[in-house]
Amino acid sequence: MLDIRRISTNRWWHKKKNWILFVISLFLICVRISKGALYKDFYYFISKPFWPGQFQKEVILKSKEKESLMKLNLLEKDNLRLRQILNLQESANSNTISAAVISRKTGSWWRQIILNKGSKDGVEIGSIVLGPGGLVGRVGSTSFFTSTVKLLTSPESKVGVWVDRIQINGLLIGSGDNYPNLILYSKDADIKVGDFVSSSPASTLLPPNIPIGIVQSVNEPFKAKKRAKILLLAKPNVIDWVQILKAKT
Repeated sequence: MLDIRRISTNRWWHKKKNWILFVISLFLICVRISKGALYKDFYYFISKPFWPGQFQKEVILKSKEKESLMKLNLLEKDNLRLRQILNLQESANSNTISAAVISRKTGSWWRQIILNKGSKDGVEIGSIVLGPGGLVGRVGSTSFFTSTVKLLTSPESKVGVWVDRIQINGLLIGSGDNYPNLILYSKDADIKVGDFVSSSPASTLLPPNIPIGIVQSVNEPFKAKKRAKILLLAKPNVIDWVQILKAKT
């Protein structure tokens, strides 16, 4: 009796085993025929409990918000730049000339930009050139149709300036890089990083109070002089339009 039961049980197990092998084989054949599509669908269902939850969703949403905010900031900056350009074009009067930058050499020793206005438009050597932010430089030469601007970063540039916080005059000299030198003829001058620099009221070449830049760094006093590096407010390498003020007579 016991032997009969064992044989019956073994037969049942062998049948079950055969069915399992048959189902697995059938599944593999289907995967092969469907080129993995069935497997992917199967994986879809078994992986569903492990999908990213609310925390991952919040992280993604925050990333999207940051991306949108960054794009908005870039659009605002672009809008501001275009408004500044438009203001420069529209604010021209009998004493000013709006001009476009058609060439620039801002990375070499001879730092200059070329404008699309020349002597036929009333541009003269020595005319002051302004851009978004403040003073860019002075006209160094002209042709009939164009004018060349000597930038504040040029080693040939020398401009009288005023440090407002300490109420002192100085001389801004181009050094061939992006940060011209400010020289104060007093080693005790209390100049600090962040001080605002503008054109000097005592200058005979420039109108007073034209924004120029901010003190970037201060060097140790040398003899009776104190030197500082200036971060210019107007960036010649990105300016598209400028305003030319006629030279003083």
